[in-house]
Amino acid sequence: MFLRIFFNYLSPQKKIEWLKRKGFMLGTREKAGRKIYIYMLTNLFVEVMFKNDNADDKPEALHTLNGLKSLNDYLEKEFKASF
Repeated sequence: MFLRIFFNYLSPQKKIEWLKRKGFMLGTREKAGRKIYIYMLTNLFVEVMFKNDNADDKPEALHTLNGLKSLNDYLEKEFKASF
C-alpha cells in the first residue's frame, strides 16, 4: 500500500526510472498495434506505453494495478475485449 501511494506521487519519468532500477520487466503485449511493457514492483504491476514503442524513450501512458489478482482480472478483460 505504501509503495503504491509513494509511486503515484512520482512524475512519469521518475516512475520509469524507479521501475527500471527496482522493478522487473515481465514482458510485453500488443494493443491496437502498440507495444505495451509490463513491469512488476513487489506487488504493484505497471503497464507502460512508450513514445515510438521504444522502452528507452519517454513514457506516454502508465496504468498501475495493485496485486496479482487485479493484473489477472485486467488482462483477462482486455483479452476478451479483443474479440
